[in-house]
Amino acid sequence: SAPLERLIDEAQAGSADLRIAVERMRQADIALQQAGIARLPSVSGSLGTSASRSDAPGTPATSRESSSAGLSVSYEVDLWGRIAAGVRAGEASFQASRYDWKAARLTLLTSVANNYFLWLNTAERLRIARENLTIAERVLRIVEARQRNGVATALEVSQQRTTVLSQRTALIPLELQQRQTATALALLLGRVPQGYAPEAGDFGQLRVPELSAGLPSTLLTRRPDLASAEAQLAAADANVEAARAALLPSLSLSASGSLGSSALLSLADPTRSVSLGLSLAQAIFDGGRQRLQVRGTESQRVVLIENYGKTIRTALKEVDDGLGNLSRSEQQESLQRELVAQARRSLELAELRYREGSGDLLSVLDAQRTLFSALDALSTQKLSRLTAAVDLYKALGGDWVASPSLS
Repeated sequence: SAPLERLIDEAQAGSADLRIAVERMRQADIALQQAGIARLPSVSGSLGTSASRSDAPGTPATSRESSSAGLSVSYEVDLWGRIAAGVRAGEASFQASRYDWKAARLTLLTSVANNYFLWLNTAERLRIARENLTIAERVLRIVEARQRNGVATALEVSQQRTTVLSQRTALIPLELQQRQTATALALLLGRVPQGYAPEAGDFGQLRVPELSAGLPSTLLTRRPDLASAEAQLAAADANVEAARAALLPSLSLSASGSLGSSALLSLADPTRSVSLGLSLAQAIFDGGRQRLQVRGTESQRVVLIENYGKTIRTALKEVDDGLGNLSRSEQQESLQRELVAQARRSLELAELRYREGSGDLLSVLDAQRTLFSALDALSTQKLSRLTAAVDLYKALGGDWVASPSLS
């Protein structure tokens, strides 16, 4: 559907949800860069100059001037891999944010498709209802003509007028539903909902992808929610490793050098000093804070493992449901088309018999209601098949460029 493709492109450009997901990716990238900086040495420099004068009663005035410059370097040796584990956790978190963006995009695209299908379906049901109203008005004219000729009764005319009024009333909720669907679609596109109407399309001509038998289970690995769960689990593993390494001693190297002079704004004939240092630090008592941190990260990892398994089982269920729903909806739509053909034929025969005087109005009314119900059900069944196809597309991860399993 070309209109649907244009809506999807517009949604990807205008969706606030996608822009929020992009900013979360950017935040994760910043956090990753901050974790990587810990691998580098820290360097600081200083430069200063000062002048002072003291003048006390009974003593000669004294003045002092000085200038200094210094440079210091410190570096923490990653003996136990704590810093490296923090970087790996940041990388995994960034990957999780990328997959979360893909999941948000997939949800957006399927929501756009489903809302567009619903809008077209409502438009189709409106068309059917108006067509049914036209049929009812035609039958009413026949009944009124027969009454004028003394064949039909006033009761028959009243019954058909009631049918016409009922069909007119049925248009109102469908028009309201169509408007509400259009505003929901406008929000997904990032548009102002007032006055928005999607591009028209032929609901009956929408092509539903045909599914070949035997989809490979490897398609499950394409789901962004599963990939995000894996990345979060990897981040949790790295966090546990970093928390355990924090229990061990830390080794730091430091070096500093300075120049000093007793002159203002000058380092002529300076006094030089250089220092090197190595420190080994170990927390002796912290009330068990670091061990609790380890236990907390381990518990978070267990939760993520359980969530990952739950997500896999949910994915398998959604794929199985999607395959079954798509197959059943296709069969139901085919049977419903046959039912519509028979209902249309029945109405034609009932009208012909009534026009010729060999049938009664009740048969015409019953055939009319049957046809309208069958047409409306066919439109709804078509929507169910489209929705089932979109749900299966989402369950398998979406975004096919070329696949032997879908055509």
